[in-house]
Amino acid sequence: MKMTKINIKNLFLGLILVGSAGFANAQTTQTDTANSTTSTAATTQSGNATIDGLKKQIEANPKDTESLAKLAGAYQDASDWTNAVATWKKISALLPDWAPSYYSQAYAYQAGKDDANAKLSYEKYIATVKPEEVEQNKKNLAYAYFYIAFAEQQSDPAKAKEHIAKSIQYDPTNQDALKLSKTLNS
Repeated sequence: MKMTKINIKNLFLGLILVGSAGFANAQTTQTDTANSTTSTAATTQSGNATIDGLKKQIEANPKDTESLAKLAGAYQDASDWTNAVATWKKISALLPDWAPSYYSQAYAYQAGKDDANAKLSYEKYIATVKPEEVEQNKKNLAYAYFYIAFAEQQSDPAKAKEHIAKSIQYDPTNQDALKLSKTLNS
């Protein structure tokens, strides 16, 4: 069991680092519109090759959560939100107490414009984070609570106020959360 925990932590750290590197690259890379079409075509082809390779690995070992997480990430990189969600759900079934899989499902649902399921997945993420993991998950918890508060601001303002207070508790610097709190409490 201890080996599984180490692998899961390493996997989560790796996913965070990969996501951070991709975000930093997206923020700092200038694109040349003449080369943009060529780059997109190359990325699509390599993305499909990556997805195909990971699918073969998973066919050989359907319980390989590390390969499943890489596959879910590859689907997200390709903006294939339906398959990303399906793959994150497989991981959640294999590792039901691993909170990051629910956060990633929520992200994929949100990106795919499925707000109702995104909200449910963020709620599941919040419920699954263990007390000893709260400190390392503060930013994600803050965003999850913010998203839920934003989603509930019309239907249940009292609940939205509770959620936005939690969001600010975890990240008091989030300007969007502070603005929503001000709106809800005015």
